[in-house]
Amino acid sequence: MRYIYIMLNIFVGTFLWAIINPKEGFTCFLEVLPAVIGVLILIFTFKKFRFTNFTYFLILIHCIILFIGGHYTYAEVPFFDYIKETFHQSRNNYDKVGHFAQGLVPAMIIRELFIRKMVISNKSFFNFIIVSICLAISAAYEWIEWLVSILTGEGGDAFLGTQGYIWDTQSDMLYATIGAIVGLILFSKIQDKQLQKI
Repeated sequence: MRYIYIMLNIFVGTFLWAIINPKEGFTCFLEVLPAVIGVLILIFTFKKFRFTNFTYFLILIHCIILFIGGHYTYAEVPFFDYIKETFHQSRNNYDKVGHFAQGLVPAMIIRELFIRKMVISNKSFFNFIIVSICLAISAAYEWIEWLVSILTGEGGDAFLGTQGYIWDTQSDMLYATIGAIVGLILFSKIQDKQLQKI
């Protein structure tokens, strides 16, 4: 339980940092909102369903990625500006880190839910269904970005974060798919070890 409190304190600390004097207030609100909603759901369901510490850790990392993107905007994260200049890239690619995590972290959440709730009996489709759900989540998020941009005009441009790249939406979904696959390959055994302790 101590581990959970430490992670919750880190979450609160990075959240407060993100919302204090952000680059663009509206963009910050849009970027941090999913993390806040997600953690509130986890808090309210904690007594009924507690994830493994490893899954909570991945969720925390994803929240921090969202907070950094919210504080600076995804197109202006300083370290990724440095990478852009050093490697002569055409854009700040921090958003790709966010979309990679948008595949990896939900994949591990879904995997744990599927195993513990025994959702899928045929294991041969297990990973395929998880990756497909992650791709669906990514596509739905792209719809939200598109809708916000249409409704707010220039106010939503920083949230959309295309930076003039016409294939941004497609590459975002590709990174989420890759993230889901990488998560399943690299972290399934770690998650399984923690699940055995439950």
